[in-house]
Amino acid sequence: MTHADQSTPATTIPAEHRADVETLWDYHNMHHELRPCDIGIGLGSHDLGVAVIATDLYHRGYFPRIVFTGANAPTTIERFPRGEAVHYREYAIAHGVPSDAILVEPVATNTQMNFQMTRALFNSSNIPSSAIVMSRPYQQRRAFATAKKVWEDLDVLCASNPLPFDDYVESIGDVAKVINMLVGDTQRIEVYANRGFAIAQEIPPAVQRAYQRLIDAGYTSRLLEDG
Repeated sequence: MTHADQSTPATTIPAEHRADVETLWDYHNMHHELRPCDIGIGLGSHDLGVAVIATDLYHRGYFPRIVFTGANAPTTIERFPRGEAVHYREYAIAHGVPSDAILVEPVATNTQMNFQMTRALFNSSNIPSSAIVMSRPYQQRRAFATAKKVWEDLDVLCASNPLPFDDYVESIGDVAKVINMLVGDTQRIEVYANRGFAIAQEIPPAVQRAYQRLIDAGYTSRLLEDG
């Protein structure tokens, strides 16, 4: 049995894979320096940290409005039965964000739809020109690449709840799930650009090598079969 398919979820990174995992973790972080923007866009997922960082940045004055976007995926229906965006909204309101400062887009089921349907919430006279896009930490790069393809004139900055990797894994409760997602998102950087869903992003050789070693170790559950 590999570390990738343990039957009991673990929350500790296997020592032999730590360097490769941290390489991918750092690659997906866009390291953007934040500044005030027209809106915040919180991308739905299994990670409540998206709502946490959106709420924090709203209170710190980085944007006057938040759009939470996302329906459900098989990985989120149990945790967020009313839908990802709806649960994020509930968290934000419970932590002091006024309800009239939040828009909910409850239909999108992928990142491309997140941006298409968020843009459709605005009419031609009030389309935002800048946004802080908030996502799972390892979705930042793919979110940026997708936004620039779908909404190319939007000035995009990326942010996530700023947890160290070990603390993030602890919050999710399953290290193999997180590593599998990291590997899957790395594959999607190239595949989605090739399919026209996102702009191309450089993948440095060190990232490519780390990605391949993790695949060889069995972290393959989130790979696209036709990728």
